[in-house]
Amino acid sequence: MAADPTGLNAVVKESLDRHLGDIEKAMDRDAVAVYGPIVSGLDLGVRDAIEALDARNAKKRIAVILDTPGGSAEVVERMVDTIRSFYDDVAFVIPDKAMSAGTIFAMSGDSIHMDYFSRLGPIDPQIWKEDRFVPALSYLIQYERLLEKDRRGELTNAEFALLSKFDLAELHQFEQARALSITLLKKWLASYKFKNWTETQTKRTSVTPEMRVKRAEDIATALSDNTRWHSHGRGISRFTLESDDIKLKIDDLAAFSEADSHSTDLRTSVRKYHHCLSDYMRTVKAGIFVHSRAYF
Repeated sequence: MAADPTGLNAVVKESLDRHLGDIEKAMDRDAVAVYGPIVSGLDLGVRDAIEALDARNAKKRIAVILDTPGGSAEVVERMVDTIRSFYDDVAFVIPDKAMSAGTIFAMSGDSIHMDYFSRLGPIDPQIWKEDRFVPALSYLIQYERLLEKDRRGELTNAEFALLSKFDLAELHQFEQARALSITLLKKWLASYKFKNWTETQTKRTSVTPEMRVKRAEDIATALSDNTRWHSHGRGISRFTLESDDIKLKIDDLAAFSEADSHSTDLRTSVRKYHHCLSDYMRTVKAGIFVHSRAYF
């Protein structure tokens, strides 16, 4: 924790610890919050927070409270490997949004908990270009569009000039980023989210490993369809994720809270925690933040 002459950190930590404790009690599992863009350095915070929890006799179950605009799939992969080295069952709680690489991160969980306000996003991978992340699929789609026009003999001089400016090595990097995003999502959905899917809902037939992989592939294809979502930043609701064409089971935060009238209200605790941490991050101008009861 940084120097704190005003005592703000101590006050905020006490409040965050209290709300996080309520979430842990309601879900009967450890909890860690991961906030901010998924960039190099966030994975180090996750490692330290997870190791600190394990040193305090952690459970084998954890909730990851996630809020992120997205970022690097490579950093996501490292964080998933870290968490899975300590925990057998991972639940993701989305109080606001987990976009792009954040959606891929959430798909590594055994369960995903959202309410009507929560959003995931298209798995449009982001590549660091010059001084910012750029959506890789947008470049690939435009490049492929120009190539198709060229094949039809419809390319204008202005479009030819644009086409000649594309860097082929960079385009290959974009293609690999797209492939990595889809590969990770398929692997994790089939291994974790679908691990208890043993029988089809309608025909009651046994589910094979190949069926799990195919279902994961269908979801990856739907979430990576740039022409469907139109915008890299478009949020996808729980209801859309559970629709007939995607069919991804999402746990409702409100239903979780109502399941046991004697338990802590999970949705209320999550919102209180989210508001507190978001306000604190704005106050101290923190770009990324990781928190557990053993790490701040």
